[in-house]
Amino acid sequence: MTRRINEIALDDILPEVFAHEKTPRSDVWRTKLQLRRGEKYLVESASGGGKSSLAAFLTGCRRDYEGSIEFNGENIRSLGIADWQEIRRSHIAFLPQELGLFPELSAFDNIMLKARLMPSPDVAKAEEWMKRLSVDARRDYPAGKLSIGQQQRVALIRSLCQPFDFILLDEPVSHLDEANNRMAAAIVEEEAARQDAGIIVFSVGNPLLIANPVKLSL
Repeated sequence: MTRRINEIALDDILPEVFAHEKTPRSDVWRTKLQLRRGEKYLVESASGGGKSSLAAFLTGCRRDYEGSIEFNGENIRSLGIADWQEIRRSHIAFLPQELGLFPELSAFDNIMLKARLMPSPDVAKAEEWMKRLSVDARRDYPAGKLSIGQQQRVALIRSLCQPFDFILLDEPVSHLDEANNRMAAAIVEEEAARQDAGIIVFSVGNPLLIANPVKLSL
């Protein structure tokens, strides 16, 4: 996929695990929904409501859903491995709830794993973000020895070190105080604006404090 993803369309989707249950009242499940590049969305649910499942569907990590998901009108079930590799490298950035850091690597090396996949990694910008999020003093610490809040900030920075049309953030600030939450939100909004990208945040109660998102309930 060489052109930008301008719209993600969800049509009557539902996780298969929910198929034999009473469909919950939802702004997402069993509806028609368009998510547009350049917009901001906050997807909220109770624990077990399917927010991480939805994030996994949108990034091609899982296919166990009913209904259809389309990128620019193309059903994502038709996409192959090479397509998804390109999408994850250049079109959809993703911060999973589990973070996926390598514990033996330093905070900085974890960030650079993503940045170095780019033709011209912006090391200075990554270092600036580390300073703004107060993890620069832990630059050379193994990620496994950082606090969970520090790990979240490192993983957030890593997720931003690529081109994207949408960035998906699953519980990105669940262990951050309000000051760090607001700084993280400012950095995400700045970078999304620079790339004219959409932001999709998933949360069960402590959301990233982006300004004026469209709120969707699972």
